[in-house]
Amino acid sequence: MKNSPKYTFDLSPAENWFTAKGWQAFPFQKKTWQAYLAGKSGLLNAPTGSGKTYAVWLGCVLEAMQSNTPAKGLQIIWVTPLRALAKDICAAMREVNQDLDLGWDIALRTGDTTQAERQRQKRNMPQTIVTTPESIHILLSQKDAKKTFGQVKSVIVDEWHELIGGKRGVQVELALAFMRHLKANPIKTWAISATIGNLEEAAQVLLGDQYETCETIRANVDKKIEIESILPKTVKTLPWAGHLGIHLLPQIVPILENHTSTLMFTNVRSQTEIWYQKMMQNLPEYAGLVAMHHGSLDIAVRQWVEDRLHTGKLKCVVCTSSLDLGVDFRPVDMVIQVGGPKGVARFFQRAGRSGHQPGATSKVYFLPTHSLELIEAAVLKEAIDKKQFESRVPLRKCFDVLVQYLVTLAVGPGFYEKETFDQIKSTHAYEDLTPKEWQWCLEFITTGGRTLSAYDEYSKVEIAPDGQYKVSSRKTAMRHRMSMGTIVSDPMVKVKYQTGSYIGTVEELFIAGLRPGDTFWFAGRSLELIRVKDMTAQVRKSKRKTGPIPRWGGGKASFTSLLSHGLRIKLEDAALGKYVGKEMETIRPLLEKQRELSTIPMSNELLIEQLKSDEGTHFFIYPLEGKYIHEVLAALCAYRISVSQPISFSIASNDYGLELLTDQDINVEDFLELDLFSQENLMDDIYASLNNTEMAKRKFRDIATIAGLIFQGYPGKGITNRHLQASSSMIYKVFEDYDPDNLLMQQANEEVLSLQFEKSRLTEALERINQQEIIVKKLLKPTPLCFPIMVDRFREKFTSERLSDRIEKMQIDFD
Repeated sequence: MKNSPKYTFDLSPAENWFTAKGWQAFPFQKKTWQAYLAGKSGLLNAPTGSGKTYAVWLGCVLEAMQSNTPAKGLQIIWVTPLRALAKDICAAMREVNQDLDLGWDIALRTGDTTQAERQRQKRNMPQTIVTTPESIHILLSQKDAKKTFGQVKSVIVDEWHELIGGKRGVQVELALAFMRHLKANPIKTWAISATIGNLEEAAQVLLGDQYETCETIRANVDKKIEIESILPKTVKTLPWAGHLGIHLLPQIVPILENHTSTLMFTNVRSQTEIWYQKMMQNLPEYAGLVAMHHGSLDIAVRQWVEDRLHTGKLKCVVCTSSLDLGVDFRPVDMVIQVGGPKGVARFFQRAGRSGHQPGATSKVYFLPTHSLELIEAAVLKEAIDKKQFESRVPLRKCFDVLVQYLVTLAVGPGFYEKETFDQIKSTHAYEDLTPKEWQWCLEFITTGGRTLSAYDEYSKVEIAPDGQYKVSSRKTAMRHRMSMGTIVSDPMVKVKYQTGSYIGTVEELFIAGLRPGDTFWFAGRSLELIRVKDMTAQVRKSKRKTGPIPRWGGGKASFTSLLSHGLRIKLEDAALGKYVGKEMETIRPLLEKQRELSTIPMSNELLIEQLKSDEGTHFFIYPLEGKYIHEVLAALCAYRISVSQPISFSIASNDYGLELLTDQDINVEDFLELDLFSQENLMDDIYASLNNTEMAKRKFRDIATIAGLIFQGYPGKGITNRHLQASSSMIYKVFEDYDPDNLLMQQANEEVLSLQFEKSRLTEALERINQQEIIVKKLLKPTPLCFPIMVDRFREKFTSERLSDRIEKMQIDFD
C-alpha cells in the first residue's frame, strides 16, 4: 500500500460547511476527501467519535456537486453492522445533504424499514441507502437487482472490524463481488475501522484487487479517554463472580447525578434486565429517568429509548452491545462498563460512546462484578494507553453462506455458471474454492445433492435451456427471502399482553420451563404467564416481586489472547511485589492471601492446586487463557486421566482456570507423569473427550438453517426448537451414513474446531504450557483463585438462595 499522494481538488464546500458548524476539519478528513475525489478506494482508520462519517461522506458529496450530470438511481451504499447505527448515520448524511443543497434522496434500508417505504424505494431508488449486509442480499434477491446496483459508484463499509470475523462479513464480500462484476468502471470501496489489530489484512479482505492501489489514511488524532475504576471499600478474601456488582450500586449514584446522561453497558441481556430491576428497586427516584435497551425488546421500545437519549431526557440507559457502535448520542457524557468486557477493542468502543464528538474526551467507569476483575481493569488501561487491539480473523469457505447466496441470485436476476464462479473466486473468502467444490454447490441447490435428490423441496433451482440458473417457484422464492441471513438463534417466543401489545422476545427454552400462572421478569416488568400458543406467550402484569429473568444464548465472551497475556504479566508483577495503579493496590490483600495460602504464578509457571474436601479431591489448574480454552482443556485432561485408570470427574472453569473434581482420594502426582498437555494425538483426544459428534450436530443446525435445508417457519407460526433440532439431526444422520464428504457436514466439524474450540489459540496455549514449570501446591483451604471456580460449579446445582447459603458457609469455614 502506498502512502497518500497530494491532490489538489476544491474542498471549499466541505470546509465551509465545517466552519458554519463551528468545527475545523482534521487533516485526515481532508486527505480522505482528496483521495475520494481522485477515484481511490481506501481504508480509513480513525478513533471513535473523531468524525469518520464526515470524512468519507463529504467526499461523496463533493464528487456529486462537481458532476455535470444529475445522479439518477442508487449511487452510494453505506453498510453498517447495526440498525441503530444506520439510523444515526442516515440523519447525519441528510443534514449535510440539506445544508449543501445536494438534492439527493438518502434512505434507510434495514429490517425495520416498512413495506410501504420499500415499495417506494423500488419504484424510485434513492441515490444513497444506509443499510445492513442482510438488506443488501434482500435487494439482490429481486428480479431487477442488476438494474438496482448497476449505477452504484461507491460502497462504504462502516465499522468493518465488527463484520470481518463473521459470516456477515462474507455476505459483504459476496455482494461487493456481484457489484464489481456488473460494471466496466471500478466501484470505489472504502473500509472504516477504529479498533482492529490486523488493519492491513482487514483492508485486503474487503478491497480485493483494489488493495494494491488503495489509500490508507490513519487519523493522527489522539482520542482522550479517561478510565476510572469503581473500587470497593473492602475486598473479600474469597471473591466470586457476581457478588460485588450490585453491592457497588450506591457508588454509582453520584456518577449519575454528576453527569447529564450515562450509558451502563453489560455483557449479556440477562445482566441488563437484572441491573435495571435492581436500580428501580433501590433508586425509585430515578423512575422515568432510567431505561433499558437490548436486542430482544420490541423495536418501538428501543426507538423510544434512542430518541429520548438524543434529546437528553434520560439520565441512564442500561444496555448491551445493541448500543456498542457509533450511535451519536451527544448528551451522553459518561459510560459505565459492568464486569470485564473480555476484550480491549470492545471496551475502547464502548468508552467512545461518551464524548462522541471530535476533540471531546471520552469518560468511562469500570465496575467490577468480582474483585479479580480489577486486574482486568489494570490490563485494559495499559493496553489502551499503548493502542493495542485484538485482530479479527476473516472466515474462509463458508459453504452455507455460498449456497444461500447462489439461491438468492437464482431467486433474483438468475446467474450463469462461469461468470458467477469467476465472481465468487474474486473474494477473499472463496479464492481457494475448487472446481469440485463449486460443482457440489451447484448440484446442492439444483437437486439437493446425491442424498436429498429424491425430495422435491430441496430441488430449488432450475437450469434454463440457455444455462441460466433460476428459481421459478413463488413458494420457494418467498420462503428463501424470509429465511435469508447468517444470524441464527434459538427459536424465539413473542411475549404479548392479552390486549395484543408486543413486549419483545425470549427463547423458547425459557418459556418451556414455565407453567401458566408463573411469574417472570422481562423488559423491567413483572409478568404472569397466561398461555403459550403458536410461539407466542400471552402475559399480564403481576404484582409479585420475585421471579426468574430470561437468559439468552449467545453474547457470552471469553478472554481474548491480548487480555490473557496482560493478565499473566500483572500476576507476575504481583508475585514480584509490584502493585502498580489503584486497581492493583486495591486487590493487593487478596493476592497476598493467595501467596500465603498457595503462590502467585509467574508467567513462566503453571500453577496446579490440590484441595481435599467433603466433596472429594479438587484439582485446580490456571493456564489464564479464558473460559472457552479452559473448557476444552478440562475435558481433555479428564479424558486422558480416565484412559489410564477408571475415574470420573466433574469439571468447571472460568477465565482464570479450570477445576477437576473426583470423589476418589488421590494425589496430583499420580497424573503429572501422564503428559496431560501433550499435543500428540491432540485432536483425536479432544474429539473423544468432548463428544465432538454432538457438538457438530448442534453447529450443523445453524449451518443447515443458513444453507436453506431447514425452514424456521412463517411469521407468527414459528417452528419449535425440538422440531428444528430433530429435522437437522435427521439430515445430519443421512449425510453421516450416505454422504460423509458432504461439504456442509465438513464445515460443521471445522467450525467446531476453529470457532468453538479456538483451535489455533488452543495449540498456542499448549505450546506455552509445555514450556512452563509446573508448580504444585496442596491446599488446606480454598484460595482466592480457586474459590470463584468452585462457585461457578455450584451455580449449576443450586438456586440463587441456596447458592448464597452455600457460599456464606464456605466463607465462615474459611475464616
